[in-house]
Amino acid sequence: MTMRAIYLASAALACAFPALADDVNIYTTRQPELIQPVMDAFTAETGITVNLGFVEDGIVERLVAEGDRSPADLVMTVDIASLTQIVDAGVIQPVENEVLDAAIPASLRDSDDMWFGLTTRARIVYASKDRVADGEVTTYEDLASDKWKGRICTRSGTHNYNLALTSAMIAHAGEDATKDWVTGVKSNLARKPQGNDRAQVKAIWAGECDISLGNTYYMGLMMADPEQQPWAESVRIVFPTFEAGGTHVNVSGVALTKAAPNRDNAIRLMEYLVSPEAQAIYAEVNNEYPVRPDANVSDLVASWGTFTADDIDLTEVANQRAAALRIMEEVDFDG
Repeated sequence: MTMRAIYLASAALACAFPALADDVNIYTTRQPELIQPVMDAFTAETGITVNLGFVEDGIVERLVAEGDRSPADLVMTVDIASLTQIVDAGVIQPVENEVLDAAIPASLRDSDDMWFGLTTRARIVYASKDRVADGEVTTYEDLASDKWKGRICTRSGTHNYNLALTSAMIAHAGEDATKDWVTGVKSNLARKPQGNDRAQVKAIWAGECDISLGNTYYMGLMMADPEQQPWAESVRIVFPTFEAGGTHVNVSGVALTKAAPNRDNAIRLMEYLVSPEAQAIYAEVNNEYPVRPDANVSDLVASWGTFTADDIDLTEVANQRAAALRIMEEVDFDG
């Protein structure tokens, strides 16, 4: 995105955000419809209007370009790498808050109070009910085994979700072992990486492959779509682990911008987002896992089974993103 495009897009978003004292303005990389229900509940409880500005690309560049003039109070992103990039750009400010600290486990918030996790999702394997036996999927490392030759589908290796998984592999096993693993997974692909996570499940349903990588919540989205429901019914969710760890999880999170024209209201919203009520809405509507240990998952999510989340520090995972991208490009994973 060019600097001129950033300025024009920022101006358009600024015009969309009325400068009212009773508002909260959010830049979000999450699709607004995924978080609108919880924002509506906040407005109903407090009378504070939440304005969502969807920023698909260039959210860091936009905040840097706007500086102190930014209309955004909060920024919400869908993975740890994005949160870390925003921290490194110097466009957010710390929030020392007892409510947030009490609700969110230390492993799911920044040690310097710069970002706070709101939900988690597991990076799992969708496995064909007909062609993959129980127990056949074990570890992430095993996906490079010859037994999966021509049986794996996945989206682009350079997508954030797969880069996060690869980054976690680096954190566990080092770069050399991870490059060997990525090479092995590539050799097992049934087709060139393409589409999104749901497209991989469709490919399993169509018989093009037997397993795919995906995020847990896509199962809920497919089950809610009559056209996609047969895809979902053709697979089951399996929770692989790292050989020396648990199942890979990523986090959606929120941070307070340095500009924050409505700072008090923004912090009030941050507190609400980790309340039992808001966490329950997230769990029910988005089929994600709440960050609150005392919050319940939805019945659908519970039906997928339980898993032990990998306990490696998410900041360490984010720090390996550049190396993960380099490995994906060196092995030409998408080629």
